[in-house]
Amino acid sequence: MITKELKSVNQIDELLDNAAKLLKKMIATPSLSKEEYDVSLVIESFFKEKGVVINRYKNNIWATNKNFDASKPSILLNTHHDTVKPNKAYTMDPFIPVEKDGKIFGLGSNDAGASLVAMSQVFLHFYEKENLSHNLIIALTAEEEISGVDGIEALFPQLPNVELAIVGEPTKMNLAIAEKGLLVIDGEMQGTASHAAHPNDDNAIVKCMADLQHILNYKFEKTSEYLGDVKVTLTVINAGTQHNVVPEKCNFTLDVRVTDEYSNKEVFDIIQSEMKSTLTPRSFRLNSSKIEIAHPFVQAGLALGRTTYGSPTSSDQAIIPCTSVKMGPGDSLRSHTADEFIYIAEIKNGIEIYINILEQVL
Repeated sequence: MITKELKSVNQIDELLDNAAKLLKKMIATPSLSKEEYDVSLVIESFFKEKGVVINRYKNNIWATNKNFDASKPSILLNTHHDTVKPNKAYTMDPFIPVEKDGKIFGLGSNDAGASLVAMSQVFLHFYEKENLSHNLIIALTAEEEISGVDGIEALFPQLPNVELAIVGEPTKMNLAIAEKGLLVIDGEMQGTASHAAHPNDDNAIVKCMADLQHILNYKFEKTSEYLGDVKVTLTVINAGTQHNVVPEKCNFTLDVRVTDEYSNKEVFDIIQSEMKSTLTPRSFRLNSSKIEIAHPFVQAGLALGRTTYGSPTSSDQAIIPCTSVKMGPGDSLRSHTADEFIYIAEIKNGIEIYINILEQVL
């Protein structure tokens, strides 16, 4: 379905052409996490050419609609312009945009360049409109891929009265109405060092194996409707340096994906109570999120035939302190892969769906 204002094929083609050109410029401008300054200049220049008044905070670019009204709540369009390092299996130059077979290839094209350029066109579509029920803010931010502190987390306190955040990530333009949080825990099991030839009932590795097996089999009491169970995964383990020496300790790391049924602190306390190892959380800041199915934005998406789901992957939703939903063009399975690409038709579809939903709630 296309809104009345978008019935002109020429209008859609113009928006899509602008989006594709911006995406290619971004791909050609390396923007690894913490090295986003150059790409932020590309984005800033794009908006200035369109007559948009731009704000900058560090490497974050943001703007409000032209007829911003401080008495109204705001809807935020947010996604990131940083990328991971190129996958070593790339067969193409990750920083040379290539268009072929209806696709645009290049690092960050799918995650999350397509969301960024689609959201940019949507923001421009609404920029000069009057009498909107909400203000519209766009924030194109840094350090998402490393959950850094100088991205949306640093910028958000400067944004005016955000009621809803739409986080652009590849979801096939379906609505991720819940997202798992991330809790990383470093652990240590102490034992007694000894010569391997002698008896030792206090072997740190053996004790640690039993402790880890227990928590990996542990069943958390509450299950989320959309996110399922809390998931604990052992990702790092390290102990010993010589074959004939029993080490005095065994260190490990747990990657814990937390559902909306718990806070990160609650999950940590449960895990600590179930384990004998000494545990240290790296942070409690990346919590799970959820938006109610009855929310007008979700209902508008469902009316357009979009589906809802719970996302196991984390995003900047984890550090956005307001109601949020994750939605964007592209497929999460392509993120961080070699020869990353986005279908041009996916960008077009993203622009149309974003606008159609926002027409219902603005």
